[in-house]
Amino acid sequence: MDQIDRRILTELQHDATLPIATLADRVGLSTSPCWKRVQKLEKAGIILGRIIRVDPVKVGLGLTVLVDITAMAHTEAWRHSFLAAIAAAPEVMEVVRLGGAVDYQLRVIVPDTARYDQFYRRLTDAVAIRSISSNFVLEIVHAKPSLPLTD
Repeated sequence: MDQIDRRILTELQHDATLPIATLADRVGLSTSPCWKRVQKLEKAGIILGRIIRVDPVKVGLGLTVLVDITAMAHTEAWRHSFLAAIAAAPEVMEVVRLGGAVDYQLRVIVPDTARYDQFYRRLTDAVAIRSISSNFVLEIVHAKPSLPLTD
């Protein structure tokens, strides 16, 4: 991947709806070579998809909760049941496995605390958890939707 590929990715991260002619102009290529590079980046799995971002508050999803989970067991069976429970929960936006005192952190988005409680009960009924801690986000102070690909 060279600097032109990085510029293509940076532009597309900011606006995936850019017409190929505009993208090509911004990165200093003609249309056909630019399109071929985009296709190559998609085929290589570097471009994972093209999505739009939605303001959660404006669609009635005003509560974000960061959930720290300590596993009951570190077995394949426990992981399988945990991941199955998470896969069945549309509220879970992200799951990361951690090193340290906490095993997993979830980012959950729901309309309100009542809906979070419903999610919490479904999760804890579905899988044995040693400990769970909920941190309610008051404000997202800074977030970047794109990776820093340029030098």
